[in-house]
Amino acid sequence: MNLKHFAAFAILLALAGYCSAHRLDEYLQATILSVDKDHVQGSIRLVPGVAVASAVLASIDTNSDGAVSGAEQRAYALRVLADTSLTVDATRLWPSLVSVKFPEIDDIKAGLGTIHIEFTAALPPGGFNRRLVFENHHQRRLAAYLVNCLVPSDPAIRIVAQNRNATQSHYQLDYTQNGTRAAAAR
Repeated sequence: MNLKHFAAFAILLALAGYCSAHRLDEYLQATILSVDKDHVQGSIRLVPGVAVASAVLASIDTNSDGAVSGAEQRAYALRVLADTSLTVDATRLWPSLVSVKFPEIDDIKAGLGTIHIEFTAALPPGGFNRRLVFENHHQRRLAAYLVNCLVPSDPAIRIVAQNRNATQSHYQLDYTQNGTRAAAAR
């Protein structure tokens, strides 16, 4: 094996170790936002590590029957959304729950299950320069937060800057929105 092949093999081994890494003692909460002219969509993926799974499940299974009913799933998703804050241009937005999907309880206990929450919020009309702020404080003592934004599908919307605090519990998205050019292009 020459040096070039050895280096490639070492990189593959390092990547394999990185890809199989899983947070054991944190509640990973990854949020993806998508901004459109009149609304913002969000997707939150929650993955409790095996060491915190029982605490997370206890907060979901409110009747302690060892199962998570559809009503408990919806109630939990609404609690997660209540622990977040979403504003645009300093105006509070009120996200609506679109859907919630839960894995099997055994997958959550094993630290492998992902809870999916989809939401949307209407955006009020605004000017050319806009600022969206998302904050997540759900289960903050257990949480590891990630947040990002998708590239807008509308060419009249352009991302200018993304800023996060060190824990990514606070995310600020600055973007421009030019409705005049979008209407003229149609």
